[in-house]
Amino acid sequence: MNSLGIYSREYFFEGLHEECGVFGIYGDDSLSPAYACYNGLLALQHRGQESCGIAVNDRGVVSGHKNMGLVSEVFSNDILNSLVGQMAIAHVRYSTAGGSVRENSQPLVMRYVKGTLAIAHNGNLTNAYGLRRELEQRGAIFQTTIDSEVIAYLIARERVRAGSVEAAVERTMGQIDGAYSLLVMSPQKLIAARDPHGFRPLCMGRIGESVVFASESCALAACGAEFVRDIEPGEIVVVDENGVHSINTLKNKCKKSLCVFEYIYFARTDSDIDGISVYMARKQAGRILAREFPVDADIVIGVPESGIDAAIGYSEESHIPYEKGIVKNGYIGRTFIKPTQKERANSVRLKLNPLRSVLEGKRVVVIDDSIVRGTTCDRIVKMLRNAGAKEVHLRISSPPFIHPCYYGTDIPSEEELIAVKHTIDEICQLTGADSLGFLPPDKLGEMLTGQNTGFCDACFSGRYPTKIPEKMLGGKERGGVDFDRKIERKKNGGSVC
Repeated sequence: MNSLGIYSREYFFEGLHEECGVFGIYGDDSLSPAYACYNGLLALQHRGQESCGIAVNDRGVVSGHKNMGLVSEVFSNDILNSLVGQMAIAHVRYSTAGGSVRENSQPLVMRYVKGTLAIAHNGNLTNAYGLRRELEQRGAIFQTTIDSEVIAYLIARERVRAGSVEAAVERTMGQIDGAYSLLVMSPQKLIAARDPHGFRPLCMGRIGESVVFASESCALAACGAEFVRDIEPGEIVVVDENGVHSINTLKNKCKKSLCVFEYIYFARTDSDIDGISVYMARKQAGRILAREFPVDADIVIGVPESGIDAAIGYSEESHIPYEKGIVKNGYIGRTFIKPTQKERANSVRLKLNPLRSVLEGKRVVVIDDSIVRGTTCDRIVKMLRNAGAKEVHLRISSPPFIHPCYYGTDIPSEEELIAVKHTIDEICQLTGADSLGFLPPDKLGEMLTGQNTGFCDACFSGRYPTKIPEKMLGGKERGGVDFDRKIERKKNGGSVC
């Protein structure tokens, strides 16, 4: 914040881009909601490794615990045993460096005239800046720098005028734009909501009479819940003592735009999202790569974890044997979602180790899920060559990143994306690979079992499903040349819901 009390664009927009996971349960008194949330968060740990939290409602009294760190580090048996109640919501969070503080961890718990409101949010609002400024000018005091608090304030404000908390959520959804899979816990109700575009996943399950919500179906299985269905884009699901019911006034208002990168990288391989298996989508991407970019080689290997499924598909299609060429240290987190470049570089060396006995003297096809800045692939190619690989042919199961994301994925500004500055041949030379092939953008629909619509590929195409405010464009493209031309191009290329 500068001397005039105005948030800089770098502070506000670069610090808030996050990929998170949410979990919630409305219990039937046969199990502990806190322990169910803990197990669910463990399964969602891949979606956020910086902070986590659980809030439990016991007949209107909310208790909770949250902190920086992994789920297993933040919670103990004593803490979980102290969190007693009928329902609970939980959250794992990742942010860029500027927002990595305890105050920004979730769930957020607010006390207002109607009682207590707890909220857990996955996604990113595109109009958060304007809404926040409006609320501040009306006297609102914010304790965090996350747009989830903006949502909480709006729900609380609307609840004073609405007849129910779900009506307040519905009214709030009419004011916010962008990506949000949302869990809201009031004194008597648990509410799940998904934005009208469906940018982020959200599903529902059951454990007996208990109702469970999670970002991914793998988290349902982790707590013993049976998958029921995905929450539809624009749908609000309310659970209370009278059962489960939906509010569908916002359904089918916008073109469905699930983030395609969920299938490529973010989601766990054993999850199904909107009826499509993540594992099968990744295998299909590998098959496409084998057809589009064949090469004479001895073995196919995958970069753990999200490159492995595509490598199996490449192997099956090309009939080149699949081998385990890289061993991962499972106790080291993802490099892409480390906040700083230094942390990302260190993590590559710590987490991946080549198998010389498999690689030595071999022509190797190595499959990775993406190239963002290019530094990770550079180190992987060098690592394979140092282990004796004769040739290294790099295949990427996503198209090149050429645009930032404004919907909750930490894809950086264009100036940091290697594919913006370099051709594919140049990237190949920079990584040190013998050849390089990316998944063609027009094959994304084929990857999703032939589904040609219903997903967002803006980070590859620049076709944003919603209008992106100029202030947000400026924040993501800071330092770029011909800024006005870039804004005009983005505005003309995007569609408005």
